[in-house]
Amino acid sequence: MSSMPIPLSPAAEQKLRKIVWVVTALVLTLVGMMRDPRFHLELPAGVSLDFLPAFYSALNCLVAVCLVLAVTAVKKGNTVTHRRFINAALVLSGLFLLSYVAYHFTSTETKFTGIGWVRPVYFFLLITHIVLAAVSFPFILLAYLAGWADRREAHRRLVKFVFPMWLYVAVTGPVVYLMLYVLNRS
Repeated sequence: MSSMPIPLSPAAEQKLRKIVWVVTALVLTLVGMMRDPRFHLELPAGVSLDFLPAFYSALNCLVAVCLVLAVTAVKKGNTVTHRRFINAALVLSGLFLLSYVAYHFTSTETKFTGIGWVRPVYFFLLITHIVLAAVSFPFILLAYLAGWADRREAHRRLVKFVFPMWLYVAVTGPVVYLMLYVLNRS
């Protein structure tokens, strides 16, 4: 969303919707490939991307803050500030996705070794986080497109269910990180 909505012709918006679905398919394919050892990329000796989980978890925290501030702004009628925070959330989410994929294509999987009550909590959060991230991805983009095109009713309909999912994903990502990388240490 720019600072002013850009009216789109129905044909242009239809093309952009198709692009959203193509991008979604590509992203989900890429995320699926990163778990396949055949696609693992070796880094040069001495190069490590071990800092990325903390980095992309911090990005998710910032996304959550931007989302809350965006909703607060729009509830106060400040659509310009709302758009700015949503743009920031999308850029941060894009950086998250790039760093997440880079890490997982180049690193071995970290196993969760927690025991007791924390184990089912971790896996519940992880699984719901993954499923909601995948499900919400195209609808986040479609809601953004509707807002950008100034189709407010369509935008409102989408964000009623997309916003809670996006916020949940942005919050549970860092929680899963803390459970896996901080609480999981031997």
